[in-house]
Amino acid sequence: MKSYAGLAACVGLLACQSNGTQKAQIDPPETDGAPLAAKQPVTDTFHGVEVTEDYRWLEDWSDPKVKAWSAGQNAHAREYLDAIEGRDAVEKSIRAIFEDQSVSYRGVSLVGDKVFALVHQPPKQQPFLAVLPSLDDATPDILLDPNTLDDKGITSIDWYVPSPDGKLVAVSLSVGGSESGDVTVYDVATKKPVFEKIERVQGGTAGGDLAWTADGKGFFYTRYPRKGERPDEDLSFYQQLYHHTLGQDPAKDTYVLGKELPKIAEIRLNLHRPSGRLLVTVQEGAGGKFAMFLRDESGEIRKFSEFGDGLLGAFFGQKDDLYVLSRQGAPRGKVVVVPIATLDTKNARVVIPESEDTIVEDFWGAPTIVVTKSRIYVEYQTGGPSTIRAFAHDGRALEKLPIGDVAAVHSLQPVGADGLVFVMTSFVDPTAHYRYDPLKNTIEKTALASSSPMDLSNVRVVREMATSKDGTKVPVNILIPPGVEKTGDTPTVLYGYGGYGVNITPRLGTWNLALLQRGVIYAVANIRGGGEFGEQWHRQGNLTNKQNVFDDFYAAAQHLIDAKYTSPERLGLVGGSNGGLLMGATFTQHPELAKVVVSLVGIYDMLRVELSPNGQFNITEFGTVKDKAQFEAMYAYSPYHHVKDGTKYPAILFTTGENDPRVDPMQSRKMTARLQAANASEAPILLRTSADSGHGGTTSLDERVAQYTDITAFLLEHLGGDLL
Repeated sequence: MKSYAGLAACVGLLACQSNGTQKAQIDPPETDGAPLAAKQPVTDTFHGVEVTEDYRWLEDWSDPKVKAWSAGQNAHAREYLDAIEGRDAVEKSIRAIFEDQSVSYRGVSLVGDKVFALVHQPPKQQPFLAVLPSLDDATPDILLDPNTLDDKGITSIDWYVPSPDGKLVAVSLSVGGSESGDVTVYDVATKKPVFEKIERVQGGTAGGDLAWTADGKGFFYTRYPRKGERPDEDLSFYQQLYHHTLGQDPAKDTYVLGKELPKIAEIRLNLHRPSGRLLVTVQEGAGGKFAMFLRDESGEIRKFSEFGDGLLGAFFGQKDDLYVLSRQGAPRGKVVVVPIATLDTKNARVVIPESEDTIVEDFWGAPTIVVTKSRIYVEYQTGGPSTIRAFAHDGRALEKLPIGDVAAVHSLQPVGADGLVFVMTSFVDPTAHYRYDPLKNTIEKTALASSSPMDLSNVRVVREMATSKDGTKVPVNILIPPGVEKTGDTPTVLYGYGGYGVNITPRLGTWNLALLQRGVIYAVANIRGGGEFGEQWHRQGNLTNKQNVFDDFYAAAQHLIDAKYTSPERLGLVGGSNGGLLMGATFTQHPELAKVVVSLVGIYDMLRVELSPNGQFNITEFGTVKDKAQFEAMYAYSPYHHVKDGTKYPAILFTTGENDPRVDPMQSRKMTARLQAANASEAPILLRTSADSGHGGTTSLDERVAQYTDITAFLLEHLGGDLL
């Protein structure tokens, strides 16, 4: 995403906002620490409410003064972080953990007798694309190694899609964390690029996708506007669907769908290879409302789901039908069968009714429902942990899969007639792919498995309930290192997210190991805004209900204190992206709650979020200032607007990446400037900006080591943890 560069554009976008009234610059006071930002007050009016801020000038990344200020902040942060006693020891252990020789596998795709996977093999900077002999032999035959494409390790694979016969692979590549990817086709046998490159398929706003035709002679792909097709400010919107024939000039590619879609459409594709039918699922922004289309091989397109009708996703069945995940009268989800001949969803037959647990929806490509020869496998969310349940085609519940109570499963794929392959992890077990045998009702770990660089068998995992402000019970998952007891004085780190219906599930985080091995308690809160208890749990934490998210997180933190795990002097808070908003709201509403906060790539000025391209996709989650009630709700918690002069704030480390396409880095710049001017404590307020990274998903290994060294050292210094 581009950073916002000017008031005029925002006035044109927000009809309810008046022209900003800008006053004379007020030079900052002299300081021996961070370079305090000059104040240039600007006043806007929203629904009769005047709002004044001082640091709008920091939004314009094209301004040399902004870059100079940011460079000064980076220098100040480096001076502070590099001087932390014991930082070198932290870096050594972090690097040892991240460079552990354990290989990890993601994006696994089974095509015929081939197993494709993105393989992360430290100390390589980026995962590479490989073909593996089988699920039981993970010896990689490297097809494409992006680490060889540049000497910084900042070129990454966004995603890949093999052709139906597995002879070709379409790969999206982007640079520097931008997530702006072009697609290149590689020949699996020769490992060389073939055919023509397709530009602007993947982006940091609506993502991107591709589906091969059944004959493998072409593919459907998502396409962003090219330069000159729309105004520059619209090039990150209006995603459409096109078809490309291999060997043909991309300028001749055929339009398929999209002109009638919203500006903030996000398109995902699923091809049924036997029939050649293409399922097109479109999300309106990030708000969980979907529309669905089915294209047959003749090119006829039929729409069978409208935005907001409660249908979330569809999966091809075995008998010319679709299995559709629906929330119509079932907030936790049900599965209905829709004949492809009629696509009549109104009279769809319910095959799996709603239960006490929530059927997981995963819009981003990992199937949550798999239909095999005689079975249906469905992933269920159980409040944080997740499980898989098996059903017959008529909906009869079959045997329970032997999955642990505090584990997480995802990425279901069929294997054989009725078998299943899936990913499973827990808070203390590394990620591995497992094979399920329905005849024996057993799961077996495949060769696609990671190992942990440290023994976690003695780490205790407890799951307790905190009570939020309105009485809601909020799960808190607590990882307790060996030998640690409830003294009320143990260094503790609490993580939270709470947004978009995202499920925060048990997983072994590589960075968590550095804390656990130093005796730090690590806790994860399953707060509202997520989807751990269904769509109602999500809706209770979005739009005008967002304050519930912050109340839940405060309750989780207070529970750790009241239960004698820790104290405010020993408590650290960590969150990123939407979780960065959570951090900002928490420390502005409760500055006394914690000793230290780390906020990564976060959102802080809620009144300006929608001015950035990806911010417009998030209106469905946060709201818009154009709506009076939504403006009032956002203004009531917007962290940037609730920083109070003379308040003693905790130590805070902000991180951001210059190329972040999802959260504009100006958010971190403005929040840092406001806090540094207001803070009455001696605790540092630092801003760390990385030049060669974005939102985090494609960051190089060296940069991740550097980031987490700084984060860990900063936390431990202020929590009194062991840095050596």
